[in-house]
Amino acid sequence: MRAFISQLPIFHKVLIGFISALTIIVAFSLPDMEELTQHEPRLKVGKHYPLVIPEDIFIQQSPPKVFTDWETYTVKSGESTALLFNRIGLSAQLLYQLVSSNEEIENQLSRLRPGDKLIFGFNENHEFTQLIRPISAYQSFRISKTKDGFRSHIEKKEINKHFNHAEATITSNFWNAAVTSGLTPNQIMSLAGIFGWDIDFALDIRSGDNFKVLFEEQFVEGKNIGGGNILAAVFTNQGTTFKAVLNPEDGNYYAPDGRAMKKAFLRSPIDFRRVTSNFNPTRRHPVTGKVVAHRGTDYAAPVGTPIWAAGDGIVEKAGYNQFNGNYVFLRHSNTYITKYLHMKKRLVKTGQRVKQGDTIGTLGGTGRVTGPHLHYEFLVNGIHKNPRTVDLPQSRSLTGDKKTRFVKLAKQQLDKLNQYDHRLIAQD
Repeated sequence: MRAFISQLPIFHKVLIGFISALTIIVAFSLPDMEELTQHEPRLKVGKHYPLVIPEDIFIQQSPPKVFTDWETYTVKSGESTALLFNRIGLSAQLLYQLVSSNEEIENQLSRLRPGDKLIFGFNENHEFTQLIRPISAYQSFRISKTKDGFRSHIEKKEINKHFNHAEATITSNFWNAAVTSGLTPNQIMSLAGIFGWDIDFALDIRSGDNFKVLFEEQFVEGKNIGGGNILAAVFTNQGTTFKAVLNPEDGNYYAPDGRAMKKAFLRSPIDFRRVTSNFNPTRRHPVTGKVVAHRGTDYAAPVGTPIWAAGDGIVEKAGYNQFNGNYVFLRHSNTYITKYLHMKKRLVKTGQRVKQGDTIGTLGGTGRVTGPHLHYEFLVNGIHKNPRTVDLPQSRSLTGDKKTRFVKLAKQQLDKLNQYDHRLIAQD
């Protein structure tokens, strides 16, 4: 090594000496390792040590809670919205601000009826913040206070629909049989309405008649809120079977082949009840006892029962005389006239246009009668006809693609109806 160094140039020797000296100086100038670590904690391998975590890590940053105290009030008989607000301690100024906010709020708060419920929301200072008016089992009208005033909207809950079935054989009374089968009052009236152009439910029902119905049941949040639409129905009356299916495209009922169930005239102009006499041209007059023509049908029902227009038409005459009492004559065309006698009250005037099913008066006992009833006559070209059996003109039936789609749907619905067994058969 010395021989090698002695052979190097002087410059290289000087450089090697300088680097060596610098290395020695740096090495001796470094601090002792113990001095560097004497203030650091010494950890032993295998020993457990606690871990400290800052507390603010566990604090959840949730939005501030809004306090709402709900109070429910029921509208009393004769109570207006202003009186209700005054009763619960809300000012007339608040009511004015609400009804002035938009037309929908005004409509909702001005159409309250006895028994309606209003749910008021208040904050922690008992200041008004919200109002909810339940409209139905699945709809509510909500008013909310905002920075700029008030806003409103309709809230709807999801309705789940399921199929159900009812059937009954009538032994004496259609209504009782239908109730026993599980149909609601609205569904019973709907069933009578569907077949009301073919069957007079006041006169034509007989023991042994039967029906079966496929209908919807509606559920909101798991709660049954009542029966829905009748989807398909079969009614056998005095040996003749009628079938009807709902067409969802227009909401009307048709026979399975697409013929409209609706006719130009109702078979009965009154809600079905008991009947005192049928169509009988040689019936004895109840007052004189003489055999006189009784060219019509008498319907006995409670005084004040609504009387319906059997078809669209114009009031040809509405008046009073000692024989007919209060009466209304309707002209439906140059061919058809219907007459309604012995009313307690007339609700239409001569020349007025009416639609099928409009209430034209109420049942009474005016004129030459022995008791309250409606005397109903049906004339074709001036000749009295039995309204229960006369051929009636139909409404427009389905054609083309609409008919094709409906016929397919009708088969499906009737097949569903036929799938049910007879475990639910009921009798009145």
